[in-house]
Order: sequence, then structure tokens, then C-alpha cells
Amino acid sequence: MKKIGIIGSGQVAQVLATGFLNHGYPVMVGSRDASKLNEWKTTAGANAHTGSMEDAARFGEILVLTVKGDAALDAIKLAGEKNLAGKTVIDTTNPIDHSKPPVNGVLALFTGPNDSLMERLQSAVPQANFVKAFSCVGNAFMVNPNFPQGKPTMFICGDSDDAKADVKTILDQFGWNTEDFGKVESARAIEPLVSLWCAPGFLRNQWTHAFALFKM
Repeated sequence: MKKIGIIGSGQVAQVLATGFLNHGYPVMVGSRDASKLNEWKTTAGANAHTGSMEDAARFGEILVLTVKGDAALDAIKLAGEKNLAGKTVIDTTNPIDHSKPPVNGVLALFTGPNDSLMERLQSAVPQANFVKAFSCVGNAFMVNPNFPQGKPTMFICGDSDDAKADVKTILDQFGWNTEDFGKVESARAIEPLVSLWCAPGFLRNQWTHAFALFKM
């Protein structure tokens, strides 16, 4: 199993890290303050490791970026460009503008319609192979979701076909159907889905859903 390095230590990081561990992957979670992960590590098992963001990026053969969107560029700098080069980097981030409240349930984003956070990340580290995934669902459903209607759909995009194949393998294991929307520019369409996913929650306290794409 490929080693997984997770850049970030919040709830999404811990949910995905536990998911990878349950599927047999060695995992290192990287944080600015690794002591925040002490409680998680005590129950995570022998394949769980913690360290700095740079440690996690160096450890992982596949990396997962799980920080808040407005901290993403700083996080990859801390991880180290050389540690990301040539690797698949699963980008779970969303460009949510936390300085503004939702308007009638709709989140504010700090990107425009012809821009995306993943494009900015890819431009910052062109040697890395970013793949957008896990950005349009709540963390409770990221790993092996169980909906009565069947498997939900995870929308992905990125410039590297090999990197997207890595991500599809993981999504298959994590119980998702995968829909590849092409190159990095498709993040402009995928990232705003966070607003669509969150709107029922803000409006009706409904957070137990995921998207599915049906095709003829």
C-alpha cells in the first residue's frame, strides 16, 4: 500500500486519515502543532504517524491537502515544494471566504467564475499533480458512505491522468462512483458545489446528503 501524507490536522484530516488506516494504508498526519493530534494517535494504531506538514509531505507517496482554503497556499509552502514534486496531491480544499456570512444559505467564495483555488495551487507548485476530490461532501460521508439509493458520485479533475487513476483507486475503496471532469480548469465548476452542498444545511439544518450523477 502506498504511504499517505496528510497536510492538515482538522476534522477532515482525521476522518480521511482514519479511513486510509482502515483500508490498510500507512498514514502520517502533518500539523503546525503535532501535539493537537495526540488524542487521535493514541487510538489510530501502529500505522498512524504524526509530524510537521513537511514531515507528512516527505513521508507520503500520495498526499492529501485538508486545510481551510484560505490557508492552502501557506500550507503547501510549509510542506515544501520539493516534497510535493511528482506526487499525486488530493486537494480537498474550498475557497470559502470566512470573513463573510452566508447569504440566504449561500456561502461566499474568494474566487471568481473564471478562477479556482486548485488552479492557484497548481500554479504555485507546477511539479505537483493536484487532483480535486472530497470537496463537495461533508466529512461524515467521505469514507464509505451508506445511502439507500446507492453509491454517490465524487467529482474530480486534474491535469495528470496517472494522478487521477491513483485517486479513483482510493475512491473505489472508499465507496464512491468517480466522475472525471477533465483538466484543472474544471475545478472552477467543482469547487462552488460546496455552496450547493451546504445550502440545505444553513437553510434547514439538513446535512445528510451527497451528490449523484445519473447517465443514460
